[in-house]
Amino acid sequence: MTRALIFPGQGSQAVGMGRELAGAFVAAREVFEEVDEALRQNLSRLMFEGPEAELTLTENAQPALMAVSLAVLRVLERDGGFELTRHAAFVAGHSLGEYSALAAARSFLLSDAARLLKRRGQAMQRAVPVGAGAMAALLGLDLDAARAVVGEAAQGEVCDVANDNGAGQVVVSGDKTAVERAIAAAAARGAKRSIMLPVSAPFHCALMAPAAREMEEALAEVSLREPHVPLVANITAAPVSDPDEIRRLLVKQVTGLVRWRESVLAMKEAGVDQLVELGAGRVLSGLAKRIDRDIAVAALGAPAEIDTFVKTL
Repeated sequence: MTRALIFPGQGSQAVGMGRELAGAFVAAREVFEEVDEALRQNLSRLMFEGPEAELTLTENAQPALMAVSLAVLRVLERDGGFELTRHAAFVAGHSLGEYSALAAARSFLLSDAARLLKRRGQAMQRAVPVGAGAMAALLGLDLDAARAVVGEAAQGEVCDVANDNGAGQVVVSGDKTAVERAIAAAAARGAKRSIMLPVSAPFHCALMAPAAREMEEALAEVSLREPHVPLVANITAAPVSDPDEIRRLLVKQVTGLVRWRESVLAMKEAGVDQLVELGAGRVLSGLAKRIDRDIAVAALGAPAEIDTFVKTL
């Protein structure tokens, strides 16, 4: 079986995430301790106990999700006999999940990934005043239809396609009034439903340009090595291993389209027949099933799920 490891993005966080892992595995506790130390913050307590409003803040949710994903991987490696280069052909992550994927593939140090994600969250939040931007999921439209919608809705403001999640789920992002116009335009083009997303900033659109500049500076200060297995990048939906190219794509990703549907199909085309989601929630597993039913999926976030998966290696 040819596997790829996939890593969730923002929205998968929940109070209590990682607590069961920390109670069951020393390797997981060590990851959480390392992240806490890198950030000089008791992030693990926030993850385990909340409050939810504080965990949901972008600057906390991003490193927290990475920490849970890497805790699962460390448990697999230390207690389950998992070896990345032997048991996986690619890594990929949704938005912030790319940093988790790169830490998993030893391109980033765990501590560097945590600090980068903290800074990324802060930079994204600073880029646009709260309430000025918005994101919406357009359900029942494909990418081409969504592009037509944002072209119609912009009217001199920013309105971009942010995520192509697949199976008729496309997310748009930009100025709040433009996104509201996009919802109306989507309905006129036959969208089944459109939903304003509960986010604190309009991610993956041109309004994030200040955050992209800040991340370019931050990434230039951090050592980035060739990953042990290739990353399938959000921006290109293609494998990449060159550190300089990875750094460039991570900067572009802040304002660019997350091509998740195409990434899943590219991994299948490259021979992947199982996607294994590591970390909190099951969002990417659900999307994968709808993108291509022939791809097997597994979601590993709890000790029992890890135990079951290890038996298949």
